[in-house]
Amino acid sequence: MDRREVALTAGTVEYVDTGGDGPTLVLLHGVNMDATLWRDVVRALGPGVRCICPTLPLGSHQRAMDRPELVTHRGVAALVGELLEALDLTDVTLVLNDWGGAQLLLAEGETARVAAAVLVACESFDNYPPGRAGRAVAVAARVPALLWLVMQLQRFTWFRRAPGGWGWMSRRPVPRDVMDGWFRPARRDRLVRRDLRTFARSTPSRTELERLSCALSTFDRPVLVVWAAQDRLMPPEHGPALAQLFPRGRLVVVEDSATLVPVDQPAVLARLLAEFVTPSGRPPRRGPGAPR
Repeated sequence: MDRREVALTAGTVEYVDTGGDGPTLVLLHGVNMDATLWRDVVRALGPGVRCICPTLPLGSHQRAMDRPELVTHRGVAALVGELLEALDLTDVTLVLNDWGGAQLLLAEGETARVAAAVLVACESFDNYPPGRAGRAVAVAARVPALLWLVMQLQRFTWFRRAPGGWGWMSRRPVPRDVMDGWFRPARRDRLVRRDLRTFARSTPSRTELERLSCALSTFDRPVLVVWAAQDRLMPPEHGPALAQLFPRGRLVVVEDSATLVPVDQPAVLARLLAEFVTPSGRPPRRGPGAPR
C-alpha cells in the first residue's frame, strides 16, 4: 500500500492508496482514529478493490491543519469532497464508520463523484457526538487543559477499556500499537489538539441535524447501512431508520460486533463491501501490469 499526501484547502492530508483499477472505496474513520482502522478490512478485500483510506483531521493526524477554522463537521465533510476532486476519483463508494459527518456531503454537498455509500455503525440523526466517549471529548474540548489530560490518560489500558468510553467501541481490544498511534498526535502536539477542539465544538444544533437527516432522502444512489448488533453507542433503531431515509437504502445487521465493525468483524464487513460494489460479490482480480 502506498502512503501519500495531498494538499487541500484546510491543509495537507495523508492517505493510503492500495492502487488498482477495481471499484474504488474511500474508507473514513472517526474521532481519534486514523487510516489504520481499516487495515484488516483492506487486507480481506484483497487487490481487486482499490481502497483509499485518508487520515482525517479528527485528532490522530500527524500534521496540524493550516486553516484550523475549517476543521468543523461541515468543513471536514467538504474536505472529503475536495479529496475526491483532488485525486480525480469517480464512481466512488464512500464508507463511513463511527463518524457520520460525511452524511453532510450526501445531504447538501457535491456528490457527482459518489456512486454509492456504506454507513457502518455511525453517527446519525441527533446522536452527535455518540455516547459517553463522544460527549467526554466534546466537554473536554471546552477546556484546553482538560483535553490535554484526557489525551494523557489514553496512554493507559485501563482508561482505554473503561466501560462507557472506548471500552464500548469494540468487543475485541484494538491492538495496543494501533491505539498508541491513534492517541499519540493529540497527546504530543498542541496544534493537533487545537484541531480536535475546533471539530468537537462544531456539532450542529438539533434543529440543523434534523434538517440534514431529512435532506439525506435526496441522495438517490445505492446505500448500504451496516449496523452492529451489540452496539452501545449507536442506537439500534437508528440503523433501520437511516436505511429507510434513502430511496435505495438497505440494512444489514452484523452480529458479535460493537461500533468498530472493522475491528470486530473485518472479514464479514469485507464480504459485505465486496458484494455491494461488484456484481459477482467477489473483488475482481487485478489485471497484469496494473499499478500496485
